[in-house]
Amino acid sequence: MTRDPQVPPLQEPAPRTRHRLFHLTLPGCWGALVLACLSFTPSLLPRGGILQGLICGITAAIGYGIGVLAAYVWRAFADRDPRSPSRRSWLVLLVCAIVLFALAFGLGQYWQHEIRRLMGVTDYNVIGAVACPFVAALVFWLLLLAGRGLRRLFHWVADLLDRWTGPRAARVVGWLLVVGLAWSVFSGLLLGGFVNVANEAFSVRDTQTPEGVHQPTSVLRSGGPGSLVPWDTLGREGRAFTGSGPSAGEIGAFTHGTAREPIRAYAGLSTTGDTESRAERAVADLERAGGFKRANLLVMTTTGSGWVDPAAVDSFEYLGNGDSATVAMQYSYLPSWLSYLVDQSKAREAGRQLFDAVYDKWSKLPQDQRPRLFVAGESLGSFGGETAFSGEYDLRNRTAGTLFAGPPNFNTLFREFSDHRQAGSPEIEPVYKDGRTVRFTDDPTAGIPPADRPWDGTRVLYLMHPSDPIVWWSPSLALSEPDWIGQAPGKDVLGAMVWMPFVTFWQVTADLPFSTGVPDGHGHTYKAAYVDGWNAVMRPTGFTAQDLDRLRDIVRSAP
Repeated sequence: MTRDPQVPPLQEPAPRTRHRLFHLTLPGCWGALVLACLSFTPSLLPRGGILQGLICGITAAIGYGIGVLAAYVWRAFADRDPRSPSRRSWLVLLVCAIVLFALAFGLGQYWQHEIRRLMGVTDYNVIGAVACPFVAALVFWLLLLAGRGLRRLFHWVADLLDRWTGPRAARVVGWLLVVGLAWSVFSGLLLGGFVNVANEAFSVRDTQTPEGVHQPTSVLRSGGPGSLVPWDTLGREGRAFTGSGPSAGEIGAFTHGTAREPIRAYAGLSTTGDTESRAERAVADLERAGGFKRANLLVMTTTGSGWVDPAAVDSFEYLGNGDSATVAMQYSYLPSWLSYLVDQSKAREAGRQLFDAVYDKWSKLPQDQRPRLFVAGESLGSFGGETAFSGEYDLRNRTAGTLFAGPPNFNTLFREFSDHRQAGSPEIEPVYKDGRTVRFTDDPTAGIPPADRPWDGTRVLYLMHPSDPIVWWSPSLALSEPDWIGQAPGKDVLGAMVWMPFVTFWQVTADLPFSTGVPDGHGHTYKAAYVDGWNAVMRPTGFTAQDLDRLRDIVRSAP
């Protein structure tokens, strides 16, 4: 039977390309390998095996995406279609992966040992180190599958839109819709939902009282007899603040004289409904207790869930012989590291409202009857404390001294002072206008530069460790090298740490939640430094070097 020449021959259906779950591209694998190996380079803090695996998996996924994108761009310029790699190419990759990853893993273990040695950390988890590659592989695949899911969603949307628009418009609109949807899910559903759940969980915790803390029996404390702030409205950290601290007897034993009982005023989130009225209530309770009649008055902006670093206030009270008053208030239920990410506006408002409320009362007193007015804050507390001031002159004119510890990199005044530092001074210890008012140090016992310049009048001091990720983390780390990495490293940072796009950003980001899990004097742990910091700012008389050594031991051993 002959075929009609007018009828086209039947064609076999083209085989459908099935989606392969474990399909990888060669350029993507090379990118993943390179960045995975680079993830073992040292960061600011020692890392355990599980954390290192997490960082390795994330950076490997980023590297895979970069490799795929680079290959796509190269093919576009070369005007050719993708080709299947040969078996030899895969074999070369496999051999290189085994050798390079083993070498990077070994160097990573050495670098982590050196960082632990610099900081006096002795803990080492062998199981975590063994688990590192497996955690990295799991994280890599999860991120890769998530990316492929988004790509398939894009193709589905583009095909759907192609029915009503041209193919180019369908692709553009499809990408915009998918990216917008992904961002909305992350920021609105995942991130927003996580923050809401965390807020609810920590609000329950806020109703608890720390072990060993009891309601004060002194009229000099918020929550005590006659207080305008009920004990049950102070929150967990507020109760810890007003229900603890050195007594007049303990301070007198240190100073070898008669000391006064320090005043501590505080207002929690449950005290009143808004920030302004909460600040007014805290200041009213401060005034009731006689805080404006003391020699030294400290306005303390809290961190996170209302936490006040005991070392900061205890040191202030010891060096002031108890003739002091401190006021603070809560602005969030969330812990410090989470507040650092989502509660910056609350910290700003709280710092400004509290200082303004104190200053309003203080400025109306006769000049010869005013206490010396100090400001302090750690981490996000320093960010909030800064917002009450416009610059160096404002700090000098409206305070007797300021002590900020571990300032976040986004602090407005901190960045102004650091960015406009004198030529030749490093970013980890900048010199601003000859140090006439504002100075920086990582160790006040070793001297505060510039030592050869006068430091008269109001003193503003920033404490910041070279290994503190809170101080140095910034989104710009992803694409640009900061000065503090390119310059000589600090005493507790390895000289082997170098900046790499994307990699360094993820490494320092991963350091953030663990910034306080290192010994005092490193990372975001400031205890003994407060003693010498306050000694420099307050300039008390009668204390010897031996007295300060003794006070450091007292502050370190405090719960």
